[in-house]
Amino acid sequence: MYGLDTNVLVRFLLRDDLIQAEQAKAAIEESVVAGKVIAISLLTILETEWVLRACAKLSKSDVISIFRKLLETRDLQIELEEVLEAALYYYESAKADFADCLMTSRYSDLGCAAMFTFDRDASKLPGNIFLPLEKYK
Repeated sequence: MYGLDTNVLVRFLLRDDLIQAEQAKAAIEESVVAGKVIAISLLTILETEWVLRACAKLSKSDVISIFRKLLETRDLQIELEEVLEAALYYYESAKADFADCLMTSRYSDLGCAAMFTFDRDASKLPGNIFLPLEKYK
């Protein structure tokens, strides 16, 4: 099994540097042919979302579509796939940013009843608890 760094995944997805994109593609294809699974961590997913949104200026729906395609790819092993699937559901249906959706999903997976947050949009995700600053003065 081999893990992907964010920069390799981003080059593979965006092809914004053709030389590195070809290197990434070749390494991934060679690994798959050799029977090696390609792993992608949730941290890599989180960083990739930021690059796709902030740098590549992809829309929320494009980012969701890309991540769903990654989830469907049989030669990839995404860490805690069910956590990512839930995060994508939250992200698609809420105003919260992807990081908050991923944290909420992961905390739920860990058995947490809720996530405390100061972010009003994140507090609207299932079970989250908004902490108004004035309450704790």
